[in-house]
Amino acid sequence: MLNAGRFMAEAACDAIKLEGGVEMADRMAGIVRAGIPAMGHLGLTPQSASALGGFRVQGKGALQAKRIVESARALEQAGAFAILLEMVPDRLCKLITERAEKCFIISLGSGPHAHGQLLIYHDMFGLYPRFKPKMAKVFGEAGKVILEGLQRYVDEVTGRTFPQPENWFGMPDDEYDELLRQLK
Repeated sequence: MLNAGRFMAEAACDAIKLEGGVEMADRMAGIVRAGIPAMGHLGLTPQSASALGGFRVQGKGALQAKRIVESARALEQAGAFAILLEMVPDRLCKLITERAEKCFIISLGSGPHAHGQLLIYHDMFGLYPRFKPKMAKVFGEAGKVILEGLQRYVDEVTGRTFPQPENWFGMPDDEYDELLRQLK
């Protein structure tokens, strides 16, 4: 029998996130029954983005939107404590948030009407300077700082100014002499 508390402690996490909707509800229920807090993920699900037609908004059409609403309800009934809605239309996010009874709805590029917002820190801090998703806002230029630091590192390594003695470990002369003696 799975000891959920031990599992969570060993994994150093507080919860898991499970991508998928109605088709994953039975798994969600089993995970929750095992005592593991679980969050659902609907809309654009990165692990299956290629099957969804790439990194595109999900649920723009009524039929697909209805499936997302039904999936949100199924995950909530299965015991999800939260559901991440990624790249679904804002009105769909609002509808799901209004219907949620016992789970938090989190928006990632799905508008302002959820209980909370999520933004990937790589996007938030410009760590991919050549690509910025529409839903991202850059709050700091960490990517620029990191790039400048990497350039300085390369310059110092190729210029042989790094490392310096304070950046490495030595060996006592007598021990080194003994090593050379033993290797003869």
